[in-house]
Amino acid sequence: MRESLVNSDAPSVAAQLLGSGLIGVREGLETGIVVMILVAFLVKSQRRDSLKWVAAGVGAAITMVAAIFVGIRYGTSTVTGVAAELIAGIASLAAVVIVTWMVLWMRTASRSISGELKAGMSQALVVGPTAVASLAFLAVGREGVETALLMVGYAENTSGSQWPLTGLLLGIVVAALLTVAMYFGAVRINFAIFFKYTGALLIVVAAGILAYGIRALQTADWLPGLTDRAFDISSWFSMSSWYGTVAQGIFNFRADPTVLQVAAWAGYVAVVLGLFVRPVRAGKPTGDDRQLSTDTAAAPH
Repeated sequence: MRESLVNSDAPSVAAQLLGSGLIGVREGLETGIVVMILVAFLVKSQRRDSLKWVAAGVGAAITMVAAIFVGIRYGTSTVTGVAAELIAGIASLAAVVIVTWMVLWMRTASRSISGELKAGMSQALVVGPTAVASLAFLAVGREGVETALLMVGYAENTSGSQWPLTGLLLGIVVAALLTVAMYFGAVRINFAIFFKYTGALLIVVAAGILAYGIRALQTADWLPGLTDRAFDISSWFSMSSWYGTVAQGIFNFRADPTVLQVAAWAGYVAVVLGLFVRPVRAGKPTGDDRQLSTDTAAAPH
């Protein structure tokens, strides 16, 4: 009996690790790229003395993000009943909004983010250490808050499991190692392809979080249609099976969704994925991000 229980739990653990690990790698690399641009710029500008202020800003941003995640995720862990459903639903919807904005923003901003960060750092160096630290804080904090809220929404359906957090931390560690390797020229990543495919996958993950949030608000009686099932395949699709736990752990899938859940999921994927994959209008090419790995590798370490 114990062995069968462990075996049945294994896919769920793997799914939670994979889903949150993807978030950690994706968001960690976005943050790592920002830090790498700032560090490489200071090194190549012979302003290593300002690296400590970048480190201070990054450290403050990480502390803020951790506090937000812990405060929302664990500060509400003792809440039960309708209040718990409301918190889960609202947190999930907030995560979807932020992730959607960031994924679509990164789609176009990646062409100019390097130049903007370098220009911002040039101005900050003139103003002083506080400006340098503030620039690093805001640049990293923006990415981090997105990650924190996304993880709150993603982890809401895991019944207090610590595996999503473990997967997130492992993903961040992998992203940090990749960032260091890229900085020293040991690894090259095609950022356009990486962010294209991980962005598309995050959109599908966010659609699942949206569906989960809607179900939570329906349960709390904030939205109608809790008893209106779009379909029910629970008679042959077991949510406790390995494929059921994988589908639920990564995509928040359930075998008996409501009509509103399915409509929201399909509408979100159709609209957001359509916006994400459409061609980006040609703008003023700077080449900064295409040459990012070359620039950092060529920096005098």
